[in-house]
Amino acid sequence: MDMHLPPDVQEGLDAARRAALLKSNRLKVEVGGVSYRILRAWPGGFAVDAADAANMRGLVDLYDGPHHLSQCLIVAASEEGDERNFDYKRMTHVAGGQPADFVRAPTAPAALLENMGVAKTVTDG
Repeated sequence: MDMHLPPDVQEGLDAARRAALLKSNRLKVEVGGVSYRILRAWPGGFAVDAADAANMRGLVDLYDGPHHLSQCLIVAASEEGDERNFDYKRMTHVAGGQPADFVRAPTAPAALLENMGVAKTVTDG
């Protein structure tokens, strides 16, 4: 069945689809202190809104919400409709902890909390 919609209805459907993509996806890319929402992601790259990311290239940071996932070197690959696709040239995952020059024991404490000088009140009884 071949169905043709009026242009304004088709634009409204496309806008609703893009809004749903932006709402459901927490991934974002940050370059130069400015962040852009990722519409789609795949193992070799990602797509963002073409109007937002006109000059994006080089070294960028990839985030999932507030969590820093990786640093990536990207190149613009193609433009399809309202989306601009980027490919990874290099992707370096961000380490979870501080670098150490020794092996930590699995049972080692994560942190040491010192006594902060809590005063005790003594009452006469």
